[in-house]
Amino acid sequence: MPEPLESRTVFEGGWIRVDVESWPGQERYEVVREHDAAAVLPITPQGDVLLVRQFRPPIRQVLTEIPAGKLDVDGEDAPTCAGRELFEETGFRHDTLEFLGGYYSSAGSTNEYVHLFWARTRPEAEGDPEAGIEVVREPFDRVVAAARGGKIRDAKTAMALLLAGARSTLP
Repeated sequence: MPEPLESRTVFEGGWIRVDVESWPGQERYEVVREHDAAAVLPITPQGDVLLVRQFRPPIRQVLTEIPAGKLDVDGEDAPTCAGRELFEETGFRHDTLEFLGGYYSSAGSTNEYVHLFWARTRPEAEGDPEAGIEVVREPFDRVVAAARGGKIRDAKTAMALLLAGARSTLP
């Protein structure tokens, strides 16, 4: 794997680190280093998708999306993170969890990789969602059609819906 000619950290916060790197043919390249993430498309036994509606400070808007979170717990793998985030954000637990795919969120500026899963949830919530989150239930076919129509603004949610919609069976 190629390495930069030079690299130095110019910022380190609680969630991200910014490195300035020198590569052959480029004077300076800023790279945001952050934890990978896991996201889960939860489907209830009734065939509804559970989405979370929450305010996202970076875009200064409320966004409806699938539950997701950073792999920031020592020793936690992506499937475990997805299950934890599902419960924390919706109050639902899963009976099954399957890998859908994954992607680099913005390979031109960050190393973040997002692991996508889908899950069959239990029939009822076993806890409360996190503060500031509203759980939204929508029929699977309706949200897949919205993704196919370009109406889902969150990349991880759109990709998970498109990948799940292309499968012949639900989890």
